[in-house]
Amino acid sequence: MIFSVLGRYFFTRYLITVGWFFFGVISIIYLIDFSEVIGNISVDAGQGTTDAMLITALRLPYILQQTIPFIALFSAMVALIALNRRNELVVTRSAGISVWQFILPFVIGAALLGAASVVALNPLASWTQKKAIGLEAIGHGQDRTVPWLRQLTDGQDTIIGGRGIAENGTELLQAVVIYFDDQGGLVKRQDAARAVLSNGWWTLFDVTETEVGELSTHRDEVRVKTNLDEQFVQQNLVQPDLVSIFALPRQIDLARQFGISTNALETQYNYLLSLPFLLVAMTLIAATVCLKFSRFAQSPAVILGGILSGFLLYVTSVLVKAFGSSGVLSPLLAAWIPVVVAMALGLTILLHQEDG
Repeated sequence: MIFSVLGRYFFTRYLITVGWFFFGVISIIYLIDFSEVIGNISVDAGQGTTDAMLITALRLPYILQQTIPFIALFSAMVALIALNRRNELVVTRSAGISVWQFILPFVIGAALLGAASVVALNPLASWTQKKAIGLEAIGHGQDRTVPWLRQLTDGQDTIIGGRGIAENGTELLQAVVIYFDDQGGLVKRQDAARAVLSNGWWTLFDVTETEVGELSTHRDEVRVKTNLDEQFVQQNLVQPDLVSIFALPRQIDLARQFGISTNALETQYNYLLSLPFLLVAMTLIAATVCLKFSRFAQSPAVILGGILSGFLLYVTSVLVKAFGSSGVLSPLLAAWIPVVVAMALGLTILLHQEDG
């Protein structure tokens, strides 16, 4: 069916609908996110409207990939409703073509959309989001969760953290280093524009140093010795959803070598692998509510039911993914159970509607 003239026509209609939804979603995301970013940039740090536009553009792929399941759902619904309204599906059925044949182009389109999201959009989102976090941290005027790391090197007890991370965790932005004595008392604090980890040293740049009972002094560069391994720091600081699909297997192996829990990384990896099948499930759900012929318009209640079903599937997959990341469920089950159940449910409803 997909290689026939009719199959190619349905496939083309689906791709055109997906393209329009991408354009609309990207426009809405950019406008909404820009209004948020422009209010958070720092004029004191030399940032302006151009920087806000750049940060918003860099954040766009990361936010967009969260909306892919809904784009697949609404694209399939709109395309099928449009074909139904123009009686094209009625003519197709009268020609003896079953629902399983003419739904195939939409299923293949959804699978290809999922595959493109995994192999192209995900690595792009991973790279751009890290850059956006770095630019945001430069002029951010509000406190953020600081990823504190404790180290004991040559008898010196210190903790180090920052407002943001870059370079996969080996660079801290708006870094803070706090020194303690043998009794745990505060000795000294260093605030730096950034801290770079390399070859057993944290190199601090543009440092303001404050010792107890002394006035603050400024130093261009300070080196702090550390026994923290670069890969170990990366494992502790980088969020799983900021790691691309191609880097996840290596990150999982490294986490195992360091004895760090791999639940979050494995759950993210399996979720990305299951994404094409999740979009197929979304398409089947759309088909269950959009294939019944209606001369004037589809029932609003039926359409709303399809939207709510897709939304429920997405929320369930996110919730179960959180269970997998926390270790409550196996990462493999957490990623695949919602997809398998949704596909089985969609196929069952279609079988009941079409074949009794």
